[in-house]
Amino acid sequence: MAVYTHVSAEALTAFLADYDVGELVSAKGIAEGVENSNYLVDTTRGRFILTLYEKRVEAGDLPFFMALLDHLAARGSPVPPAIPARDGVAIRELAGRPACLIRFLTGVSLSHPTASQAFAAAQALGALHRAVGDFAGTRANTLGVDSWRPLLMRCGRDLDAIDPGLFDGLARGLDAVEPCWDGDGPRSVIHADLFPDNVLMLGDLVTGLIDFYFACTDLRLYDLAIMHSAWSFDAGGVRYDAAVGRALLDGYADSFGLADGDRAQLSVLASGACIRFALTRGWDWLNTPADALVTRKDPLAYTRRLAFYQEHGARLFA
Repeated sequence: MAVYTHVSAEALTAFLADYDVGELVSAKGIAEGVENSNYLVDTTRGRFILTLYEKRVEAGDLPFFMALLDHLAARGSPVPPAIPARDGVAIRELAGRPACLIRFLTGVSLSHPTASQAFAAAQALGALHRAVGDFAGTRANTLGVDSWRPLLMRCGRDLDAIDPGLFDGLARGLDAVEPCWDGDGPRSVIHADLFPDNVLMLGDLVTGLIDFYFACTDLRLYDLAIMHSAWSFDAGGVRYDAAVGRALLDGYADSFGLADGDRAQLSVLASGACIRFALTRGWDWLNTPADALVTRKDPLAYTRRLAFYQEHGARLFA
């Protein structure tokens, strides 16, 4: 979450008048994340999240995201569907951006998840993968493996201004991952961004899975690999928590199943996840507007993870 587009109280009041949610009490921009503009909105009838879609989120993809959230909510997944206005339309416009009012979920995102919390979150991912088994929608992964080398070239040697040798290091990572990527593996709709800050918890209970705006159709196991790379390290990508890493695999296996053949693929998929996030973080680092209320993410936190997987990956997933 982030704020790129600023919304006045007057504009927000007019926007909310189309909903049965009461009158505006307060609104606060949320700086975390990098993709959309988000506000925590309190009204006389409750609390909501207002999201204005920009940057990588295409307006044409929004019906897919809304349908996915409705599908998951109907099957008991703890996800926040959009709230339709009085005319039944969920996707509206505010400040020149597509916008939705979204149900607020209780719970907190974790900075330092425990093994038991990781187990529960991976169980929730497995349940999500089961729930999308009969979802008819599809969406190409615009940040999938085929996009990584073109994005590297778009960033170019400017990456070396972030850290000397960053461009060459990511190029070598791609050289190792691309030939080993199993594009014919089992595919489904995946979350594709299930970081700890996209899982809400109360203790060891998962109360919310949020921010589905990278959701797409891709290798199902890639979703678990992304989660493993995000949850199993400290924020800087320096320290690997073996207990959390193992709990993620065990929780997913308990909920969905994890065959030996699946485990053999995860090392390459996790390395790919590191390249993807190092590249997009690098791009954002170089191109984030100076006046945006947004917390930039360190791409080097993912090059450190990549180096760890390159050295230890096969052992971690055996």
